[in-house]
Amino acid sequence: MNNTFRDCPGCGSYREFVQLHAEPERCPDVPSGRCPEWFCTACGSSLLLDLVPALGSRHGHTREAA
Repeated sequence: MNNTFRDCPGCGSYREFVQLHAEPERCPDVPSGRCPEWFCTACGSSLLLDLVPALGSRHGHTREAA
């Protein structure tokens, strides 16, 4: 289990956050395997860290090739 310390929005203080996957870098939810979900060990609040927005269409519009 991985851990890091962050400001917790639920507790309002600096707390330990962990990932719940048994093996690091083995998250089935993302192609890279690096899980963005972290949970506060004190209150259970979650944070999504290290997310990069995906490039793609906005508002249902796509770009057509010229």
